[in-house]
Amino acid sequence: MKLLDLTLREGEQRPGVEYTVDQKVAAARELDELGADFLQIGFPVAGERTRKVCERLDVAADVTGLARAVPGDVEAALDAGVDVVDLFAPTSDRQLDAVLGSSRESMVESVREAAALARAGDADVHLTAMDGFRTDPRHLDDLFAAVDADWYTVADTVGSRTPAGVQQFLADLDTDLGSVGVHFHEDLGVGTANALAAGRVGAGKVDVSVGGIGERAGNTATEEFVAAAAVGVEPIDLAVDEPSLLPVARRVLETLDEDVSPTKPLLGDEVFSHESGLHTAAMLDEPSTFEPFDPARFGGERRLLFGASTGAGAARTLLERAGREPTEARVEALLSRLAELDEEVGVDEAVEMAGDVAA
Repeated sequence: MKLLDLTLREGEQRPGVEYTVDQKVAAARELDELGADFLQIGFPVAGERTRKVCERLDVAADVTGLARAVPGDVEAALDAGVDVVDLFAPTSDRQLDAVLGSSRESMVESVREAAALARAGDADVHLTAMDGFRTDPRHLDDLFAAVDADWYTVADTVGSRTPAGVQQFLADLDTDLGSVGVHFHEDLGVGTANALAAGRVGAGKVDVSVGGIGERAGNTATEEFVAAAAVGVEPIDLAVDEPSLLPVARRVLETLDEDVSPTKPLLGDEVFSHESGLHTAAMLDEPSTFEPFDPARFGGERRLLFGASTGAGAARTLLERAGREPTEARVEALLSRLAELDEEVGVDEAVEMAGDVAA
């Protein structure tokens, strides 16, 4: 399954957010190293930054620029030097009326002309059906058949779909799903689940964003999708460098001055930390007891913490690691020392403390 990373475009669609050219270049290089197939840099008609970024990039990924199906947008994308012009047009009845105020036939013709203009400029073409998941699948099939595009993306623009509905909708399309991408938002908190559902029925591409950053509640998170696709019961093949996943994601967010919640899945400081007495006791012997996967697989690091919450079982294991017989007196002495700490300590320091308890 192909990954189109839209961190740099969706991130800027939030109120008050704008990335510099330097930030975009640095982040794009990191995302290319990770293995993203497409990098959506921005909306070229909105300014010169996309062109300036393209001038400085030398990446393996195809650089894409978003464009409405109008000549001015396409020409701006071509002038910026993107590899792919990513056209978008509203396709649902309600958005055709409210956004374009035109007929379906007129929209289709505009998209065809815009795609032809992009092709004439030696760019590849992607077509995104805005509000596609609230469009009759037959209308999408007709649109996709009428337009010469390399990829056709169905967008859940308002974030209203859930996984079962995604699978049913895609099954109702006659278009080959191998050429269909998906775009989800997290308004209902199921954007990543929706993307996994789409991948497992054959969708060929998914739009993702590091940390899930994007307008409103955000988009399918790159790191969540990649990890879940790798460890799920039905794995999805991705050309991603797994050990680089979390280090790259953190560097991208740091480059863009984006904050991360301590409990953010995969990226938060607390997500691989364990202190509960029951948890740490078991994980000292077998980490998978309370982990879905080894964090190191994706470049993360497990932290077992010991302090006031440590139990007798963990204390015994710590004493054994320190080469001390875990007598009842030593266990109690170690627990007392741990309870007196101002802050929790890691495994190495806890083992050292275990070695220092009185005989």
